[in-house]
Amino acid sequence: MNLESQRREYLSGGLSRGDLAADPLTQFDRWMQQVLEAQVPDPTAMAVATVDADSQPSQRIVLLKHFDERGFVFYTNHQSRKALELAGNPRTSLLFLWNSINRQIKICGTAERIGKEESAAYFSTRPRTSQLAAMASRQSSVLESREALLAEFEELDRRYRETDVPLPEDWGGFRVKAHEYEFWQGRPDRLHDRFRYSRGAAEEWIIERLAP
Repeated sequence: MNLESQRREYLSGGLSRGDLAADPLTQFDRWMQQVLEAQVPDPTAMAVATVDADSQPSQRIVLLKHFDERGFVFYTNHQSRKALELAGNPRTSLLFLWNSINRQIKICGTAERIGKEESAAYFSTRPRTSQLAAMASRQSSVLESREALLAEFEELDRRYRETDVPLPEDWGGFRVKAHEYEFWQGRPDRLHDRFRYSRGAAEEWIIERLAP
């Protein structure tokens, strides 16, 4: 297998300082709207990075469910590896990769649990099978077999056939409050456009172009 020859040029256009909004959340919203309009697959998929007590980084893909001036929200089991590591070290980064339009956004910030009421409101909007799956899966724990997971799912399906599926006690949301953003646009010859938003001394947003 020869991976060294696997490459392509990025030809989707550029990104200039004049293209950028003064506020990074506005710029994020602008790019997300464009991604949705372009029907990019899995537009809300993002990598979430955490670090354990031994400084071992870990990443996984989750789905962004909400964003506003307070931060970026995703949901998980609170006994999962990512939730436990965020409890020990709330510093994290998010990465959106929209490969078909040659764009990435990296967001650095700190994560905190959202309130149970907000988690319950979102949980009630999930498909019933997704609700049951959240209750059946003790995320990140060792499974005896897939059959054991399916048996738990089917048991819960029978138990809650005539009632609403309740919010699991160990399931809910995290909100990531951002202090740094980086917007990346692929360009030909690997001379990509990169712009970083970071907080200044007066909490204003400073925009800088970075070398690719």
